[in-house]
Amino acid sequence: MVVLAASIISKSGKALVSRQFVDMSRIRIEGLLAAFPKLVGIGKQHTYIETENVRYVYQPIEALYLLLITNKQSNILEDLETLRLLSKLVPEYAVSLDEEGICKTAFDLIFAFDEVISLGFKENVTVAQVKQYCEMESHEERLHKLVMQNKINETKDIMKKKASEIDKSKIEKNRGDKGGFMSLQSMGSGKLDTGFGNEMSRPSTGSGFGSGSGFGLGVDVDSLSTKSKGRPSASATAPPKGLGMQLGKTQKANQFLQSLRAEGEVILDDVRPTVGPAKSAAPLPTDPITLSVEEKLSVTLKRDGGLSNFDVQGTLSLQILNQDDGHIQVQIESGGNPGILFKTHPNVNKELFSNENILGLKDPNRPFPSGQSGDGVGLLKWRMQSVDESAVPLSINCWPSVSGNETFVNIEYEASSMFDLQNVVISVPLPALREAPNVSQIDGDWRFDSRNSVLEWTILLIDNSNRSGSLEFVVPPADTSVFFPISVRFTAVNTFSEIKVVSVIPLKGGAAPPKYTQRTILSTETYQVV
Repeated sequence: MVVLAASIISKSGKALVSRQFVDMSRIRIEGLLAAFPKLVGIGKQHTYIETENVRYVYQPIEALYLLLITNKQSNILEDLETLRLLSKLVPEYAVSLDEEGICKTAFDLIFAFDEVISLGFKENVTVAQVKQYCEMESHEERLHKLVMQNKINETKDIMKKKASEIDKSKIEKNRGDKGGFMSLQSMGSGKLDTGFGNEMSRPSTGSGFGSGSGFGLGVDVDSLSTKSKGRPSASATAPPKGLGMQLGKTQKANQFLQSLRAEGEVILDDVRPTVGPAKSAAPLPTDPITLSVEEKLSVTLKRDGGLSNFDVQGTLSLQILNQDDGHIQVQIESGGNPGILFKTHPNVNKELFSNENILGLKDPNRPFPSGQSGDGVGLLKWRMQSVDESAVPLSINCWPSVSGNETFVNIEYEASSMFDLQNVVISVPLPALREAPNVSQIDGDWRFDSRNSVLEWTILLIDNSNRSGSLEFVVPPADTSVFFPISVRFTAVNTFSEIKVVSVIPLKGGAAPPKYTQRTILSTETYQVV
């Protein structure tokens, strides 16, 4: 071992902070510390003192000593380097360099000593790194606190809104009980207070109502006095009851929705249903037979280049509307990729598929199941795995660099010519920001999700006209690892298997080939740059 213990002691021999790094008894450590003041009193001009068993390496700090106790076999140069680093840390944590200041920050100093020395050996750290490790700052923790504070603020706003609604309901109830007027004051003032806080003047002609709270409408008092005692007729120009309150609620609701949109929430407008036949969420198949080819792509790219994972899983599904069209077989062809492994459904004739690329049931007298619900019946599955980076349809390169008080982030994409990609969204995580980053250059569009602190880069279509593109933005100084993992999602109408339906073969004699539709889509399951 190198360092047995590290301490800060007074010149009288009192140990203010002491941390041992090896398995030694407390009495042994206290005895070594008590012997040090007697040894240093000899007056030798050295920064170390050797005894029969141990070596004292020390440095005066005003009225105190910063002391390392090491064994005699340790490297004196490394011990002096460790002592120099500890001497820089003591002023960073101590309130003052005296006994009182050291005792107040004793635990902080012990934690800092632990970061410098581990099991007796010095760690390769700097003062800044030790402070960062002791503070234990976490981006996730800061983000969690921001989210919790936003929830608390939203809850307070909702409480105020509910309290305001309760007060308004009480006022409405009192108005109803008292015939519309809560109080009549200031008789003969010649003014009537409206519900909006304004006063309406009237000619002062004799006695009349003074100031009072009404229904929120401007009313001429003289006209009220000349009306008949019967039920008043509805005025064509008077607004409905409670219109002012409803307008206020609508304005507050619009402000609340605008604040949510500013935080990155997706708010769907309330669309009233129209009179007419109901429209389904997804279009139902119109042809008797629909064959769907779907592939899910999972890719993990390394930020420094290279491929960690590449996996494609595909399915061929069959959907039949009428039971009469179920007696069929499906002739297909594939691109002949040797890296793709196909597996048929247990009820499908495997020999027929292997020899002739025809998908048919083992029992030709049984029809395929029919129905409009669901995604159909899965006939064929396949999987493709690769370590060849050229098979990746879209590669992402991210280059963050810190310069002064700013971090410049340059991101570029390069798309393969094998696919045309649609609805491409590249999501880049950011440090916790209150405002959107400064985007200086972009090929496409971007959106800042402030709630999740994510910058979304959108390209509607990547084809031969834009196989490559770039994005550049600036944020405050941050660790480069904050911008990873980068997530990507997109779709394409081509697949790796290149499976195509050649024909649908009817099994009943004389029956004409039924009409069919093939749908093909490639989508991302997980696509990340880590």
